[in-house]
Amino acid sequence: MPGTLVVLPTYNEKENLEPMVTALFALNIDDLSVLVVDDNSPDGTGQIADMLAERHAGHVHVMHRAGKGGLGKAYIAGYQYAMDELDADYIIQMDADFSHQPKYVPQLIDALEHGYDMVLGSRYVPGGGVEETWSPYRKLLSWFANRVWVYLFLRMPVKDATGGFRIWRKETLIGLGLDQIRSNGYVFQVEMAYLCWKLGYRITEIPIHFPDRREGQSKMGMDIQIEAALGVFRLLRQYRQFTPANRRESGYSLQQQAQ
Repeated sequence: MPGTLVVLPTYNEKENLEPMVTALFALNIDDLSVLVVDDNSPDGTGQIADMLAERHAGHVHVMHRAGKGGLGKAYIAGYQYAMDELDADYIIQMDADFSHQPKYVPQLIDALEHGYDMVLGSRYVPGGGVEETWSPYRKLLSWFANRVWVYLFLRMPVKDATGGFRIWRKETLIGLGLDQIRSNGYVFQVEMAYLCWKLGYRITEIPIHFPDRREGQSKMGMDIQIEAALGVFRLLRQYRQFTPANRRESGYSLQQQAQ
């Protein structure tokens, strides 16, 4: 089985990180490893990550970033490290707070191996859903963002474009050209999915149940929601003319760009 790496961006996730890593390894997936990308969490998450790296030598890796630089930049850094340093074939992105449940990881891998280039864990395909305790406003906002707003302007046939539980082929991430990704907040998820679709990669969604995070507080504020809504217009301008001919060549990386 190809090497599979889970990228976990963290900021103040000390209650969740060790249980998440334990749950991932309990899946008994061959050649599975974890990369924690910590943004200098003041609660000590980075130190817990280092402890886990010592305990699971060669299977847990840690990137320490200087500060809270944003979700998009954390993922981009994690993707590049996964490809350039760890030579991962399949790269999974997920939150460390258990809103993305580890039990779905084998299904993501299985779907990717059925010929897709990116697979998304979706709340809005048949069989998917969100926590019943969500307020009507929160449910409406999430549904409207994905099923109305994003589709209205981008016409992308992805039902959960803001969802962040995904698996990528290494070749797909290379083909996207990560240096041209501009989003850093939650619209980052939309940008990655939109560019993937515009470049002609094969995308599918599998149903997931999306519960509330186990511990800690959500980082999703109204300012982030507004940024994500307005960011759709930039994506439309930036990628409207893209086709599969705009894919980057295999072997391209940000390290090569910097040379």
